[in-house]
Amino acid sequence: MHAALGALSGLVAGYAALAMAELVSVAVRPEASPVTAVGGAAIDQTPAGVKDWAIRNFGTNDKLILQLGVLSVLALFAIVLGVLAPRFRKGASAGVLGFGIVGALAATGRPDSTGVIDAIPSVVGALVATMVLYVLAGLLTAPGQSVPPRSPGSAVDRRSFVVGIAGVAAASTGIGALGLRLNAAGVKEAAASRATVKLPAPASPAPQLPRGVDLKLPGLSPFTTANRDFYRVDTALTVPRVDVGSWKLRLHGKGVSRPLTLGFQDLLRRPLFERHITMTCVSNEVGGSYVGTARWLGVRLADLLREAGVRAPSRGGPADQLVARSVDGMTIGTPVETVMDGRDALLAVGMNGEPLPLEHGFPVRMLVPGLYGYVSACKWIQDIELTTFDAYDAYWVKRDWAAKAPIKTESRIDTPKPFATLKAGPVVVAGVAWAQHKGVDRVEVRVDGGDWHQAELAAEGPVDTWRQWWWQWPAKPGTHTLEVRATDRTGYTQTDARTRPIPNGASGWHSVVVTVT
Repeated sequence: MHAALGALSGLVAGYAALAMAELVSVAVRPEASPVTAVGGAAIDQTPAGVKDWAIRNFGTNDKLILQLGVLSVLALFAIVLGVLAPRFRKGASAGVLGFGIVGALAATGRPDSTGVIDAIPSVVGALVATMVLYVLAGLLTAPGQSVPPRSPGSAVDRRSFVVGIAGVAAASTGIGALGLRLNAAGVKEAAASRATVKLPAPASPAPQLPRGVDLKLPGLSPFTTANRDFYRVDTALTVPRVDVGSWKLRLHGKGVSRPLTLGFQDLLRRPLFERHITMTCVSNEVGGSYVGTARWLGVRLADLLREAGVRAPSRGGPADQLVARSVDGMTIGTPVETVMDGRDALLAVGMNGEPLPLEHGFPVRMLVPGLYGYVSACKWIQDIELTTFDAYDAYWVKRDWAAKAPIKTESRIDTPKPFATLKAGPVVVAGVAWAQHKGVDRVEVRVDGGDWHQAELAAEGPVDTWRQWWWQWPAKPGTHTLEVRATDRTGYTQTDARTRPIPNGASGWHSVVVTVT
């Protein structure tokens, strides 16, 4: 009985710690709360292969799973300390403080840390938990004894313990709810800041898409991906909340003769370019969903670099790497030569006709067509430094991903879905293929390892976008495997060799197995 009550006291103490830390994080910043800080530190220390596995298995829920994992570890630790506390009150209390130190170190060690102040939520939460556990453990110890008796405590002790547990739980619930509400108010403020943004008309509108670029077939991905459906892959457990009025971008570094500091309105006063661009995440498995096309609005990055005096390496520039830094501390390294080779590399402020959504980088993000996002698509950007690949490894490069990562030519079957049951006769097989900044020239489909059949291609959109395709299959009864491959305009045809995303993107033919009756 005492072990169970001790475990309960540990859980309540941990609950009190998290609630108080949440409230204190309002005065510091939400990213400093223990769960977020420890979760962020866990992301930083997790091997690349494990991250790839988490994204592959949990998708956009990977952050939720991580947070639940942190809470589970905390709960287990609290239970153990709670069981030990009636016999070892001081030792258990010291253990709580030790866990608080872990949270504090995690908060101050994050790339976006503001310093020692980020440790305050974890420290305050640990102190509260220490006091709560010490008091509750005392109520489980019989009067005049240093350890709990073998038989249950007196009725008075029981009542005091129950009242104490209930009081702490109630107070913690109120404190935690207040902290969550105040932090949520910060999200509302960021949304309100976004709502004030009025994007000007582009100086260079997106070229009109040709008729037939979107086949509008059932089950086929639309040519333009809606903002709500666009994939999100990043390491931010808490979406950064950036005030558009105070946001600044600094451009500096090697080979920069005229450093720039720009506000949001400074960007809007410049010529804005609108372009359809397909983006792909390097974590995308063969046939995966981490690819999408949007109509982006922004300032050409190459124009800013030239204004700052930057020259491409092929023209004698000393910097071959552009390092973009996010407000959350993420660093992304991009080849300067690629940014300045004439493609529509943008500092984007708009997405599909509206300001960037908060989760997609509001107020400004970077994107470079033809490169995987981890080397080109810095969200919530605030700093651009010109340097060299020899001098600096960005976040993902330090974790064994390739420093340079052009997007591989790939294709995907959208319909029929894997393991679908179909009727014999004509069946439409359709999907998308992408070869950003190269263009898709041909798509072929085959059944059960037989001959390849050339698919019909949708009208071709801009070179930096994907292309839809379809093929009518005379399906016969049985279980069949459909495979697809694409050839880009350089003449390269997808390899059938399957590779995992790490270190520079997955490759292989996408296949689906279906049953025809």
